[in-house]
Amino acid sequence: MMGYYILIGAIALVSGLVSNQLKRKFNKYSKIQLRNGMSGAEIAEKMLADHGIRDVEVISTPGRLTDHYNPVNKTVNLSEAVYNQRNSAAAAVAAHECGHAVQHAQAYQWLTMRSKLVPVVSVTSNMSQWVVIGGIVLMATNLIGGIGYWVAIAGLIMMAFATLFSFITLPVEYDASNRALLWLKNKNIVTPEEYVGSKDALKWAARTYLVAAIGALASLLYWALQVFGGED
Repeated sequence: MMGYYILIGAIALVSGLVSNQLKRKFNKYSKIQLRNGMSGAEIAEKMLADHGIRDVEVISTPGRLTDHYNPVNKTVNLSEAVYNQRNSAAAAVAAHECGHAVQHAQAYQWLTMRSKLVPVVSVTSNMSQWVVIGGIVLMATNLIGGIGYWVAIAGLIMMAFATLFSFITLPVEYDASNRALLWLKNKNIVTPEEYVGSKDALKWAARTYLVAAIGALASLLYWALQVFGGED
């Protein structure tokens, strides 16, 4: 178990560093006011309109960096700061979330795949590790025959779905950012200086998903070694 705690600690450290850098970047680019004076909400509404999307509503949601697109009720949810502010960071986030709305409207395959996994992952992700640990304990004590091995395998399968979800999320997020940046540039929503800020902010946002995916894979491999090593 010590190896697991070291692994988790290392991943948590890297995740914290990336998260802090993301916050610093957003604070930095929040000070670069847009020359066109558009708010995040106005940018989001224009991007949706430019893509012919009329059935998605842009709304304000509480919190900081809580921005997301909800495909169920078709809403682009922007945090209060992004919704109201008129800077490079707000433009980047607003356009990125609309990028997801465009993906949804165009049936982007990676988004479709991720959406199909949501019901499974929402149920299994929180219990998978405990199922694996329970299986390993049963294996070690030889209780209930050899069922412990299969319990552990079931837990690994649950964990594998969560890991797959994390990796499928990567192309979804990177594509949404690419769509956002392309639109911001082609429509002259931002100046060259503002564009640099928007691009850098989205780059660090994407890295949080990359760290999460690597962490999920590392955790899966660790527990797989515990199960299959214990079987030997």
